[in-house]
Amino acid sequence: QVQLVESGGGLVQPGGSLRLSCAASGFTFSRYAMTWYRQARGKEREFVAYITNSGIRTNYADSVKGRFTISRDNAKDTVYLQMNTLKPEDTGVYYCNSYYDSNYWGNGTLVTVSS
Repeated sequence: QVQLVESGGGLVQPGGSLRLSCAASGFTFSRYAMTWYRQARGKEREFVAYITNSGIRTNYADSVKGRFTISRDNAKDTVYLQMNTLKPEDTGVYYCNSYYDSNYWGNGTLVTVSS
């Protein structure tokens, strides 16, 4: 069955960087687009970034455009989110999601941006 395991979160100061990873299994990773979402406490989950199965095309929420970069390694069945110039409003639990089964969500990884 589908499994998505996010990692790489932590506590970082404003202006800092983090790189999140999401290891996928249970489906043919290279055939499906992938996305990152995030959920702040008390708020709904929101879209962050999208990447096509080949990695050629990407799309971002306006709030992260120019600061975050989504990428993937199809040989490792892993999608990444490089986050730079982090702001306190980037704080939340970050989840990856697959177009193979968009109903499945992993446990996420917590990112806290605070001084």
